[in-house]
Amino acid sequence: MRIALVCPYDWSAPGGVQVHVGELGEWLRARDHDVLVLAPSSRPIDDGRVVVCGVPLAIAYNGSTAPIDPRPWRIGEIRAALRRFDPDVVHAHEPLVPNTSMWAVLCSPAPVVATFHSGADRSWLFDAAAPVLRLVARRIDARVAVSERAASFVRARVPGDYRIVPNGIDGTAFAAAPAADLGPGRKMLFVGRLHARKGFSVAVDAFAALAPAYADLRLIVVGAGAQASALDRLSADLRERVTMLGAVANRELPSIERACDVFVGPSLGGESFGVVLLEPMAAGLPVVASRIPGYDEVVEDGSTGLLVPPGDGRALAAGVAGLLDDPSLTARLAAAARERVASRYEWDVVAGELEDVYRSVL
Repeated sequence: MRIALVCPYDWSAPGGVQVHVGELGEWLRARDHDVLVLAPSSRPIDDGRVVVCGVPLAIAYNGSTAPIDPRPWRIGEIRAALRRFDPDVVHAHEPLVPNTSMWAVLCSPAPVVATFHSGADRSWLFDAAAPVLRLVARRIDARVAVSERAASFVRARVPGDYRIVPNGIDGTAFAAAPAADLGPGRKMLFVGRLHARKGFSVAVDAFAALAPAYADLRLIVVGAGAQASALDRLSADLRERVTMLGAVANRELPSIERACDVFVGPSLGGESFGVVLLEPMAAGLPVVASRIPGYDEVVEDGSTGLLVPPGDGRALAAGVAGLLDDPSLTARLAAAARERVASRYEWDVVAGELEDVYRSVL
């Protein structure tokens, strides 16, 4: 098949949807499909398999920012790119927000598959625009959501049938990666944008509560953002036990995950899924995460990880302490998590399900 994948977000910036679309493209090519990606980008992209359509703006959304190009006059260049490629199917991600994906849906010369990733707690703009969005949705031939959480969010505004196909992961890359050299001691890992919604300050509070009892424990942080200032609450000696790695390339994550001992996912809400949880699960790390919609579809509490109340640093610390103190529990959760990733979230499984969706619209 000739498949056009349309990503709404800045292709040159890190982000879950960008990684998902990029890896999906690689796996589809490995399965003998011809794949082209269309996306906006803030920088030139030296890749003949990617067509840059637009320059993104930082739009506030869901407690964070979305780097999209909302300019409707981009539709001309998107239409031209699709005509040149002549796809059998167009797979657009998040097409019910004014962005590259919406314009691709409206001008697609081929059947359209749409994937919905958002799990926002609320969106007054989305609610207000729902009547118009239903008109766009009529151009979509098959609807996919990455989780029940994402499906329920969009279904409430645009009713219809949504097939659940989760985000994929190359679990082998995480399981087999050599551990990075992050220094001595046991390590608690946080990965994510340092924005309020991601709960970085909760991770810092948990570390501060744990540090006196676990003298060898260190906090490893992957990510950047304004909430880095939460570290100012730590005493000077505790601050020296924090390693800030900043934003890192996705290819560097497996080795970082493999070098750590426990992963914390303290997001406060607004998550539709939890790729950030799947990666440490694949790497063999026990996970302690917030009990929020989206995350609770990835982690089964007490079986493949631990779930704690969101925003509660002491509860997060208690979960981590339970793992640090009980190696047998850690091993049991890690093994079950790896098995769950392999059976449901590996790209071989996910790409196969999406191929079935593509065939259904041809």
